[in-house]
Amino acid sequence: MIIEISNEPTRDWSEMPEAVHRISHGGNVGQVDATKVPRYAGPATFARLPRIDEVGRADAAVLGVPFDSGVTYRPGARFGPSHIRESSRLLRPYNPALEVSPFASLQVVDADDVAVNPFSIDEAITAIERAARSLLERVPHLLTLGGDHTIALPLLRAFAAAHGPVAVVHFDAHLDTWDTYFGASYTHGTPFRRASEEGLLDRSGCIHVGIRGPLFADTDLSQDAGLGFQVVSAPEADSLGVAGIVQRIADRVGDRPVYVSVDIDVLDPAHAPGTGTPEAGGLTSRELLGVLRSFARLNLIGADIVEVAPSYDHAQITGIAAAHVGFELLSALAAGQNAS
Repeated sequence: MIIEISNEPTRDWSEMPEAVHRISHGGNVGQVDATKVPRYAGPATFARLPRIDEVGRADAAVLGVPFDSGVTYRPGARFGPSHIRESSRLLRPYNPALEVSPFASLQVVDADDVAVNPFSIDEAITAIERAARSLLERVPHLLTLGGDHTIALPLLRAFAAAHGPVAVVHFDAHLDTWDTYFGASYTHGTPFRRASEEGLLDRSGCIHVGIRGPLFADTDLSQDAGLGFQVVSAPEADSLGVAGIVQRIADRVGDRPVYVSVDIDVLDPAHAPGTGTPEAGGLTSRELLGVLRSFARLNLIGADIVEVAPSYDHAQITGIAAAHVGFELLSALAAGQNAS
């Protein structure tokens, strides 16, 4: 359930017992201070940030969508949001790669989870879109923790309602532009086809990164191109390197409003075993994080991180990777705001 941001003034943190345990800067309420409270103690909000009801305003919100009824292989991504939050306890406040303290520059909050129907994909999609639209009326930027990739469609509906058609940078092993699966139009393999058909995407500014593995047919790629996507495959990424991938993305999206969708299976299974449809030959976590840092130069409006399935995760390898993806996206947003 989303907790609405109050219109009342921000609480007087000096009068609250936990105030001494939080880092604050420039009026923003940040993380629980790890020098006062051990990282393994207390509630596991994302990066141990305040809940949305604990502040009077927010620049960015982290929202969980524990839904995986659209998966076509291994289930379990419904437990992804809580796993990513638990894995984010070690995140510290300063990003040396971007030279920014994202939680000092931005008021970032955890907006809890959307409660969705696990038995009806249609009802779940409606609930996710409604929740995202409501939250975007109060908070300009949204980072969503999935859940399976089905959730990207209602999120894109909400962002397109606020910004018009958006450019999408999609990190994934798979295109996710298939038409149907077992006759179903809404699955984790179809969100970007539906989004393109609905006019939610700026077809001149969308790109996939990390695509690899077998396809059903060569027409998968030609149909994908017709929906507005360019592709940087994982084999291409080897020759391009991080700098080359960054340039391809920048050339494609320009100054358009950009929505970033990160399926954690874009990473090689060695770096992200905890996912439902793993494919060999993926990006390393270092490569992915390096590319995401360049988004400080893009017009970043929102993002999701999906397909984290903790039942297949060993030692939080996947959860930690996903938590760092979220941290780099928020850092890029903060760095971009600082530069503008």
